[in-house]
Amino acid sequence: MKRYILILSLFFIIKGDILAQDPELTQFYASPVYTNPAMAGNAFCTFNAAGRFSISYRNQWPGLPGTYRTMVASFDQHIDEINGGLGFMALYDRAGAGQLTNISLSGIYAYVLPLDVRRGFYLRAGIQGTYTQKSIDWNSLKWADQIDPIRGFIYKTNEVHSTDIIRYPNFAAGLIGYSSKFYVGLAVHNIVEPKESFYDSDAENAKVPRRLTFHSGAVIPLDKRKNAQSTISPNILFMNQETFTQLNLGFYINRGPLVTGLWFRQAFGHYKTSDALMILFGFRKDRFKFAYSTDITVSSARSAVPVSHEVTATLEWCIPKVPKRFKPVRCPEF
Repeated sequence: MKRYILILSLFFIIKGDILAQDPELTQFYASPVYTNPAMAGNAFCTFNAAGRFSISYRNQWPGLPGTYRTMVASFDQHIDEINGGLGFMALYDRAGAGQLTNISLSGIYAYVLPLDVRRGFYLRAGIQGTYTQKSIDWNSLKWADQIDPIRGFIYKTNEVHSTDIIRYPNFAAGLIGYSSKFYVGLAVHNIVEPKESFYDSDAENAKVPRRLTFHSGAVIPLDKRKNAQSTISPNILFMNQETFTQLNLGFYINRGPLVTGLWFRQAFGHYKTSDALMILFGFRKDRFKFAYSTDITVSSARSAVPVSHEVTATLEWCIPKVPKRFKPVRCPEF
């Protein structure tokens, strides 16, 4: 989810309960297993199953001195012998002036269930297990007792440093129902709400809240050919994590190898705000895909954080044998 705390140092100075928020991606279908574990093994080429390797890099609010950088790499593939797909994912996230670093590794399994073969309606259910390690660079933090009224930060702090690294397991699950024309999915992350705190005495107050994601859309052909090369795909994404909620509304347009997208993000938290306009440009060449998107801030914060940037790349390869139970979700590629 969107991270509303602009300078991480304040996290350690402000008293009270502050709950962590997950990183978010604008191109959420370019990292499908990050959005919903039920998407594992959903890659396809020429309407046949494929393996897929994707990588996403996001630089959020580069105008800040302590910006947020997120990288997600994933691999997933359909395996007919297990009636579904397997996926693996790695996330690296570095946040703020305090250099809070998050590294996580995930394993994912998604099961495919034909609900109505005649009408082409299928259900995918996915589960995900994650190992997370977070670390902090204490030397990057500034404390109130270091400040001289005239000369600034010159004193040594008396603040007691706790552990530098915390580790914990985490779990997620998801469902997606789909036909050749539409899809609707739901995912729940941080199911057990793991505790994360660098101070043992505050562990009970420092949890990672559950993140609920609802996403849906349709693929509408713009020409009358059976395998239409031009389509428009209206989409909606809704996410909620503790007191923070966001709604993404937009569409993708595919014309041959090119894709463009336009989105609007509305944020709801302690206050309601129109957050960002998101513009995407991408292309596909054979089994390689690349896209760039930018988030243009439209809220009152635009003077400090006018834009964010994100790039994604995906490589796919066909499976020689046609799987019996494979039916792909026709969703956007970015």
